[in-house]
Amino acid sequence: MDRLAYGLAALVGIAATALGGYGMIGGVGTLRLAWLVPLNGLELTLDPLGGFFLALIGFAAVPASIYAMGSSPGERRDRFAYLVFVLSMCLVPLAANTMTFAITWELMSLASYFLVLHNRESKASIYAGWVYAVMTHAGLACLLAGMLLLGAWTGSPRFEDWRAAAPALSGAARNAVFVLLGLGFAGKAGVIPLHVWLPLAHPAAPSHVSALMSAVMIKLGVYGLLRVSLDWLGAGPAWWGVAILVAGAASSVIGVLYALVDHDLKRLLAFHSIENIGIILLGVGSAVLYHGAGLPAPALLGLAAALYHTVNHAAFKALLFLGAGAVVHATGTRNMEELGGLIKRMPWTAACFLVGSAAIAALPPLNGFVSEWLTFVALFQNRHLAAVGLNLVFILGIASLALTGGLAMACFVKAFGITFLALPRSEAAARAHEAPATMRLAMLTLAAACVALGLGPTLVIPVLGAVAASLLEQAPPATVGDWLTLQVSGGYASLSTLAIAIALGAALLVPLVALPLVRASRRTRDYETWGCGRIVQTARMEYTATAFANPFKRVFDFFYRPTRHLDIEFHPESRFFVRRIEYENPARSIFDDWLYRPALDLLRAGARAAGALQSGSANLYLAYILAALLMMLVLA
Repeated sequence: MDRLAYGLAALVGIAATALGGYGMIGGVGTLRLAWLVPLNGLELTLDPLGGFFLALIGFAAVPASIYAMGSSPGERRDRFAYLVFVLSMCLVPLAANTMTFAITWELMSLASYFLVLHNRESKASIYAGWVYAVMTHAGLACLLAGMLLLGAWTGSPRFEDWRAAAPALSGAARNAVFVLLGLGFAGKAGVIPLHVWLPLAHPAAPSHVSALMSAVMIKLGVYGLLRVSLDWLGAGPAWWGVAILVAGAASSVIGVLYALVDHDLKRLLAFHSIENIGIILLGVGSAVLYHGAGLPAPALLGLAAALYHTVNHAAFKALLFLGAGAVVHATGTRNMEELGGLIKRMPWTAACFLVGSAAIAALPPLNGFVSEWLTFVALFQNRHLAAVGLNLVFILGIASLALTGGLAMACFVKAFGITFLALPRSEAAARAHEAPATMRLAMLTLAAACVALGLGPTLVIPVLGAVAASLLEQAPPATVGDWLTLQVSGGYASLSTLAIAIALGAALLVPLVALPLVRASRRTRDYETWGCGRIVQTARMEYTATAFANPFKRVFDFFYRPTRHLDIEFHPESRFFVRRIEYENPARSIFDDWLYRPALDLLRAGARAAGALQSGSANLYLAYILAALLMMLVLA
């Protein structure tokens, strides 16, 4: 039964990829069933942007579903919710009116909620599900409010009618709708500071679900932001693009800073999802600003960079979550401090995780490097803008992207090195075993996709450029260079990842050729590793995740505000001898301390004040009724 359900999900993914690809190349279609649901019926429409996100969902669903077939029985028990999750995600980018969108969006949210709650005996899962439910339905409330207002002002709940009528609305009306819809979609995307559900829900869900939530579900928030800022409302004021770009800059830097100090492997990846959403929004924000300023070529470049990073993040983040799931499957823990030495016990998983780590760290010639390079080039097109204030915003975006790239590289040195290298730090790590064949097949497929997307930008960019051109209503870019070189912005910059790959491969071959030429000795001498005077090395001598993160905590102490806990147990006979030392310095969340806890305290205070009104006195209740009647009479 499990294999049938996940096989059906994989078939849905294949069909979604094919249909989405048809939409990306210009295919259109509409399905309308007026009798199925109220308020204008069920309506689905395929266009290039919807086709892109539909193909993206299918692209990630196929390996995730194949992977799920080899996962543990406890992670496969919510197969019906998983199938509904995949189907509802496929329908969201096709929805063409308010009711259809609300139904598919809520189905996606409810199905993912039950998947987050798959371990219903865990307090952490219950709490994660509660936070996720609150945040996703708060976002839904904002979306419904914005869509209903826009439908009332334009006289139609259909998205196609909004495109024609919304540009004629007043500036205040369009701004109000943008804020409401922007908040709703940003919450689903995990944009700072609406991200609090993401590092809780992703680790709580099964790994194949975490991969889909990170790879494609949060991207539907990006889909909504694209629709709002560039499609439904028409070209907007500059502050729309500034808000998106600043939110992207904050999310990218803050996401990677929190990832650096987290030692839970899946939470670390969840924070990196926030970081990469920020990078995508840098491209989207630049496209919105260029489009509003009447600069079509830079706008196309910024949007194409955002779409490219959307695809790339789906590939390497799904790969990394599946790799983390394989580690949990083999060891039973997500704590990096209890891992180590897995490269000898799980070589296939380690190799795939290494490819994903290099891709997310934007190392050439893999896919993350290409899309981040394109984003840099798009941001540098601010030279065409005359406004000083807007140029300062772009400088902020460039600086945040540069800082994010360096910190991401450091973070994945920690993630891969502490997890897979050195000696096992626990019995579970020492007894680890390689993942089953279906799990390895899924990871290898995504690793190959990371390589292909990195080596083939000259094939990918024309397709994404056509999607971007359809959204911006511009002519698609005529050329991106020859088959080898990607040229952008009229020759402003060029890139050949294939040439970089050949150069790197040649550099690796140089020693193999040079050593025989100089007649170097080929004898090898085996000797034990230097252990600082110790005869036998142990796991206690290794670098730990805590030690790796500590320098960053010192540098960014103002942000992390760590709380230090030191517990020393002395020998009962003498305090000069220490039996045990435990040291912790966990970081605190600024957003929990400064935003969410004060808000919750205010709500609790309001609830207590409202509770005092419920005294149980019938006379008092009659007085309330009399006061309400008098108030209504006065107002009438």
